[in-house]
Amino acid sequence: MTFVVPFDGTELAEAALVRATEFGALFEEDVLAVSVIPRGNTDYARDRGWIEANETFEMDAAVSTLHTQVTDLCPSADFRHVVVDRFAPSGTISKRIRETARKENASMVFVGSENAGHMVTSVSSVGGNVATDDGYDVTIVRHPRPARIAKHADAVPERRPKSHFYLPE
Repeated sequence: MTFVVPFDGTELAEAALVRATEFGALFEEDVLAVSVIPRGNTDYARDRGWIEANETFEMDAAVSTLHTQVTDLCPSADFRHVVVDRFAPSGTISKRIRETARKENASMVFVGSENAGHMVTSVSSVGGNVATDDGYDVTIVRHPRPARIAKHADAVPERRPKSHFYLPE
Protein backbone atom coordinates (compact mmCIF):
# COMPACT_ATOMS: atom_id res chain seq x y z
CA MET A 1 0.00 0.00 0.00
CA THR A 2 1.03 3.57 -0.60
CA PHE A 3 0.16 7.04 0.62
CA VAL A 4 -0.28 9.35 -2.39
CA VAL A 5 0.13 13.12 -2.25
CA PRO A 6 -0.92 15.37 -5.15
CA PHE A 7 2.03 17.77 -5.25
CA ASP A 8 2.08 21.11 -7.06
CA GLY A 9 4.72 22.82 -4.93
CA THR A 10 2.35 25.04 -2.95
CA GLU A 11 2.55 25.40 0.83
CA LEU A 12 -0.48 23.19 1.34
CA ALA A 13 0.99 20.49 -0.91
CA GLU A 14 4.20 20.67 1.14
CA ALA A 15 2.23 20.32 4.37
CA ALA A 16 0.29 17.36 2.95
CA LEU A 17 3.57 15.70 1.92
CA VAL A 18 5.05 16.14 5.39
CA ARG A 19 1.94 14.74 7.06
CA ALA A 20 1.86 11.76 4.69
CA THR A 21 5.54 11.08 5.37
CA GLU A 22 4.98 11.23 9.13
CA PHE A 23 2.08 8.79 8.83
CA GLY A 24 4.10 6.67 6.41
CA ALA A 25 6.95 6.33 8.89
CA LEU A 26 4.52 5.40 11.64
CA PHE A 27 2.60 2.82 9.58
CA GLU A 28 5.57 1.70 7.45
CA GLU A 29 3.89 2.82 4.22
CA ASP A 30 5.60 4.23 1.15
CA VAL A 31 4.80 7.82 0.16
CA LEU A 32 4.42 8.90 -3.46
CA ALA A 33 4.24 12.58 -4.46
CA VAL A 34 2.47 12.99 -7.82
CA SER A 35 2.76 16.16 -9.87
CA VAL A 36 0.53 16.75 -12.88
CA ILE A 37 2.11 19.19 -15.29
CA PRO A 38 0.26 20.86 -18.19
CA ARG A 39 2.67 20.78 -21.16
CA GLY A 40 3.93 24.24 -22.11
CA ASN A 41 1.55 26.14 -19.81
CA THR A 42 3.83 28.96 -18.70
CA ASP A 43 1.16 30.78 -16.67
CA TYR A 44 0.30 27.62 -14.71
CA ALA A 45 4.00 27.01 -13.99
CA ARG A 46 4.60 30.62 -12.91
CA ASP A 47 1.53 30.66 -10.65
CA ARG A 48 2.94 27.67 -8.76
CA GLY A 49 6.51 28.96 -8.60
CA TRP A 50 7.99 26.28 -10.87
CA ILE A 51 9.62 28.94 -13.04
CA GLU A 52 10.55 32.59 -12.53
CA ALA A 53 8.57 35.48 -14.03
CA ASN A 54 11.06 36.00 -16.85
CA GLU A 55 11.57 32.31 -17.72
CA THR A 56 9.90 30.36 -20.48
CA PHE A 57 8.38 26.98 -19.74
CA GLU A 58 10.71 24.00 -20.01
CA MET A 59 9.36 20.62 -18.94
CA ASP A 60 12.71 19.39 -17.57
CA ALA A 61 13.09 22.50 -15.42
CA ALA A 62 9.53 22.21 -14.03
CA VAL A 63 9.96 18.51 -13.23
CA SER A 64 13.37 19.12 -11.67
CA THR A 65 12.01 21.95 -9.49
CA LEU A 66 9.16 19.79 -8.18
CA HIS A 67 11.36 16.73 -7.66
CA THR A 68 13.96 18.79 -5.78
CA GLN A 69 11.22 20.30 -3.60
CA VAL A 70 9.89 16.83 -2.73
CA THR A 71 13.29 15.30 -1.95
CA ASP A 72 14.49 18.35 0.02
CA LEU A 73 11.37 18.29 2.15
CA CYS A 74 10.92 14.52 2.56
CA PRO A 75 13.90 12.48 1.33
CA SER A 76 12.09 9.16 1.83
CA ALA A 77 9.21 10.08 -0.53
CA ASP A 78 9.03 8.82 -4.10
CA PHE A 79 8.23 11.25 -6.90
CA ARG A 80 6.36 10.84 -10.15
CA HIS A 81 5.08 13.33 -12.68
CA VAL A 82 2.30 13.05 -15.25
CA VAL A 83 2.07 15.32 -18.29
CA VAL A 84 -1.27 16.55 -19.64
CA ASP A 85 -2.16 18.81 -22.55
CA ARG A 86 -1.50 22.53 -22.17
CA PHE A 87 -5.20 23.37 -22.10
CA ALA A 88 -6.47 20.18 -20.49
CA PRO A 89 -10.21 20.25 -19.77
CA SER A 90 -11.45 20.84 -16.25
CA GLY A 91 -11.01 17.76 -14.10
CA THR A 92 -8.07 16.31 -16.06
CA ILE A 93 -5.53 16.93 -13.30
CA SER A 94 -7.67 15.32 -10.60
CA LYS A 95 -8.47 12.43 -12.96
CA ARG A 96 -4.76 11.72 -13.48
CA ILE A 97 -4.16 11.82 -9.71
CA ARG A 98 -7.06 9.42 -9.09
CA GLU A 99 -5.76 7.07 -11.80
CA THR A 100 -2.30 7.09 -10.21
CA ALA A 101 -3.76 6.47 -6.75
CA ARG A 102 -5.70 3.47 -8.04
CA LYS A 103 -2.71 2.14 -10.00
CA GLU A 104 -0.49 2.40 -6.92
CA ASN A 105 -3.16 0.75 -4.76
CA ALA A 106 -3.21 3.80 -2.49
CA SER A 107 -4.56 3.22 0.97
CA MET A 108 -4.74 6.96 1.63
CA VAL A 109 -4.43 10.20 -0.29
CA PHE A 110 -3.25 13.36 1.49
CA VAL A 111 -4.68 16.46 -0.18
CA GLY A 112 -3.50 19.98 0.59
CA SER A 113 -6.57 22.13 0.00
CA GLU A 114 -8.21 25.12 1.65
CA ASN A 115 -11.68 24.23 0.40
CA ALA A 116 -11.84 20.48 -0.25
CA GLY A 117 -13.11 19.78 3.25
CA HIS A 118 -15.78 22.44 3.10
CA MET A 119 -17.33 21.38 -0.16
CA VAL A 120 -15.91 18.16 -1.54
CA THR A 121 -17.49 18.64 -4.96
CA SER A 122 -16.19 22.17 -5.54
CA VAL A 123 -15.63 22.70 -9.26
CA SER A 124 -12.49 24.76 -8.65
CA SER A 125 -10.74 22.26 -6.42
CA VAL A 126 -8.50 19.46 -7.65
CA GLY A 127 -8.56 18.25 -4.06
CA GLY A 128 -12.33 18.03 -4.03
CA ASN A 129 -12.34 15.90 -7.16
CA VAL A 130 -9.62 13.61 -5.82
CA ALA A 131 -11.54 13.28 -2.53
CA THR A 132 -14.65 11.95 -4.29
CA ASP A 133 -13.00 8.61 -5.22
CA ASP A 134 -14.03 5.92 -2.73
CA GLY A 135 -11.09 3.62 -3.55
CA TYR A 136 -8.97 5.14 -0.78
CA ASP A 137 -9.25 7.19 2.40
CA VAL A 138 -8.57 10.92 2.15
CA THR A 139 -6.85 13.22 4.60
CA ILE A 140 -7.38 16.91 3.91
CA VAL A 141 -4.61 19.23 5.05
CA ARG A 142 -5.87 22.81 5.43
CA HIS A 143 -3.00 24.45 7.30
CA PRO A 144 0.15 25.23 5.34
CA ARG A 145 2.71 24.94 8.08
CA PRO A 146 2.58 22.20 10.67
CA ALA A 147 4.97 22.98 13.50
CA ARG A 148 7.47 20.28 12.48
CA ILE A 149 7.66 20.94 8.73
CA ALA A 150 11.10 22.57 8.79
CA LYS A 151 12.58 19.79 10.91
CA HIS A 152 11.08 16.89 9.01
CA ALA A 153 13.97 16.08 6.66
CA ASP A 154 16.25 15.47 9.64
CA ALA A 155 13.67 13.77 11.85
CA VAL A 156 12.58 10.87 9.63
CA PRO A 157 15.43 8.74 8.34
CA GLU A 158 15.40 7.72 4.71
CA ARG A 159 14.24 4.09 4.51
CA ARG A 160 15.85 3.38 1.16
CA PRO A 161 17.74 5.38 -1.45
CA LYS A 162 15.66 7.30 -3.96
CA SER A 163 16.30 8.03 -7.60
CA HIS A 164 17.86 11.38 -8.35
CA PHE A 165 16.96 11.14 -12.05
CA TYR A 166 15.12 14.47 -12.12
CA LEU A 167 17.52 16.41 -9.93
CA PRO A 168 19.64 19.09 -11.63
CA GLU A 169 23.29 18.33 -12.02
